[in-house]
Parts: sequence; structure tokens; C-alpha cells
Amino acid sequence: MTNHIRATIMPTLRYRHAAEAIDWLCEAFGFERHRVVEDDAGGIAHAQLTLGNGMVMLGSAREGEFDRWQVPMPAREAPVTQSPYVIVDDVDAHHRQAAAMGATVLMPPEDQPYGGRLYSCRDLEGHLWNFGSYDPWRTD
Repeated sequence: MTNHIRATIMPTLRYRHAAEAIDWLCEAFGFERHRVVEDDAGGIAHAQLTLGNGMVMLGSAREGEFDRWQVPMPAREAPVTQSPYVIVDDVDAHHRQAAAMGATVLMPPEDQPYGGRLYSCRDLEGHLWNFGSYDPWRTD
């Protein structure tokens, strides 16, 4: 089956303290604020953070239709069912910055059998992130 739909996939996340998370994700992981919309309760209604040509969207945990289905991590060490993979140029430098900002490193940088280098960590609220140099779009 041929797919004729233009699609861009962007992970979405919920945080208990979204404003703090935005600052931390920018400092620790190198994201940049693309758009941040505050809500009328002192939280974040919607935020878009970019890194290279990638983007994640996030917001504050609240009560609403969508929030019945996606919630913040129940605990920093809880297992997850999904995690973003982010391609970075220098895995070791990225790892050092994230660790210096307090990311919980679960798997230190290591060369992978399929190519590239990878490390995995948790952010300040426990979301699992993977950063690597392997780019599946490249054919060289």
C-alpha cells in the first residue's frame, strides 16, 4: 500500500510542572522554545520545543478530555510504553550536558550493533529519552 499522506510525527508529553520542564529541557537537552502558550491557571496550555528539525509538544497536567488518556509519569522510576529517540551529532557531549543538569542516565553512551552511538536517560519528571547518532534516513 502506498502512503500518499504527508506526515510528521511529534511526541507529546504531559508534565506536572510544565514551565519548569520547558526550562530544563532547553538547558539539559538543547531544545529551543518555538511556541509556549500559558493557560489561565498559571500552567502551560501548549508548548512546542524544537531541536534541529524535530519537535516535541507538551503541556501541564490538567483535567480535560485528552488528559483522561495521557498523564504525567506516576513516578520518576516507573516503566514507560513509549520514548522519543532524538538524533544528535555528538552523543557524548550531549550526555555530559544532560547528566550535568541532573538527568538520570539509565544507559550510558555506547556504540550500537546497528550503527551509531546511543544513551538513554530520564528527565526531571521521569520521562524516558533516547539520544543517538544513528540516523535511519541516511544511506551512507
